[in-house]
Amino acid sequence: MSNLETTGLKRALIVAVQLDNVSDVEFESSLAELGDLAKTLGLEVVGQFTQRRSSFDSTAYMGVGKREEIRQFLQGEQASIDALALSSSQEPRDAMDYILVDHEISPSQSLNLENELGFEVMDRTVVILEIFHRNASSHAARVQVEIARLGYMAPRLREAAKRAGPLGRQRSGAGGRGTGQSRSQTDSQKVRDRIAELQKEIDAMEAGRDTQRSRRLGQTGLAQVALVGYTNAGKSTLMRALTGKEVLVANKLFATLDTKVRTLQPESVPKVLVSDTVGFIKNLPHGLVASFKSTLDEALNASLLLHVIDAGDPGYEAQLAVTDKVLAEIGADSVPRIRVFNKIDYLDDTAAQQARTAELQAKYPGCLVLSARRKDDIAQLHRAIVTEFQKDLVESEIFLPWSAQGLRGDIFASCEVLEERADTDGAFFRLRAAPNVIARLSELSDKA
Repeated sequence: MSNLETTGLKRALIVAVQLDNVSDVEFESSLAELGDLAKTLGLEVVGQFTQRRSSFDSTAYMGVGKREEIRQFLQGEQASIDALALSSSQEPRDAMDYILVDHEISPSQSLNLENELGFEVMDRTVVILEIFHRNASSHAARVQVEIARLGYMAPRLREAAKRAGPLGRQRSGAGGRGTGQSRSQTDSQKVRDRIAELQKEIDAMEAGRDTQRSRRLGQTGLAQVALVGYTNAGKSTLMRALTGKEVLVANKLFATLDTKVRTLQPESVPKVLVSDTVGFIKNLPHGLVASFKSTLDEALNASLLLHVIDAGDPGYEAQLAVTDKVLAEIGADSVPRIRVFNKIDYLDDTAAQQARTAELQAKYPGCLVLSARRKDDIAQLHRAIVTEFQKDLVESEIFLPWSAQGLRGDIFASCEVLEERADTDGAFFRLRAAPNVIARLSELSDKA
């Protein structure tokens, strides 16, 4: 992986190939997204080079002519910086630190491009992995990131051995000779062993989370809603607005990597838990989808999804499609959902906001168009969530003998009590609740 942890401002050049089947809008959106990813890493993007091709160059991603054009540009940049350093008595520095490639490329393509241009190459997957590595705060997230990083590194060890020359190909027999494994094979085995070790940790943590989730969802009348959507769509801001709890809110990609669970406020019947999930992104590496499945499982186990979309982003349709695709990959596409178009206030004026709202509501019937910064909008979303969970409630009556009054608190916590009356034997409650809640309370009162 890269040495991005070093101090000082780093500069980057973006390079990208537009394949024939990729539209201009989609291509520009992907480039802008890579620029945002670079910014999240603290990189200054000083330019970009693009090329339209029917396929990637098998040797070094971009064609020979375009690579020469980039090389000349880099030489010119270096000459300008050296001249500035001489005139200002500053130490000369590199014109560029990294070449960012807007695709995942093969180890040989990366090595050849790096050797030809003279700067470290980071493909899109490496950039995302670096961001995940920096932002993972919990032990579970750090373990998941390490698995993804090792999974990416494993097939690239052979290229690393090429860089090392004869030493990398040396076999592990006596004196480096014999029938032992090569160094790259040994390293690959170490990576596989480490991944297996980390996976055992993940399995143990998931078992604990499943127990915790079962206990949580087993509480009387408890329902769960999960926030899903593209990274930086405003999920964390909505989470804070809906729950009244402080969560990290940052205008950068992948600010949230760890699942957070809070109670919907004001509390409702049934009580609703709200969970945030890792944001999705175009071309999210499959290793990360797998590694972060435990956070995405909050979406799979939720009763309702709030699919949050940036209403002000011109590429929102592509982002919406990415989220739908990932939800389908984890089997959560059948979970009921409300499409929430957030950040409508980011549009310039009231007329533009009204036009976009009308457009979205016509295209996605039943969606909500709002701003997480407006109290009235959050109140509307709160009502929509509660209504969704209350639509299956049924009305019933339960008799609670005086000997079972310990269940009284349970009834008021899990049910909407419509009427209460008492006689010499106990109290009658006319209430609305989920059928399973009523069945459980009836059984408990009968046993009392």
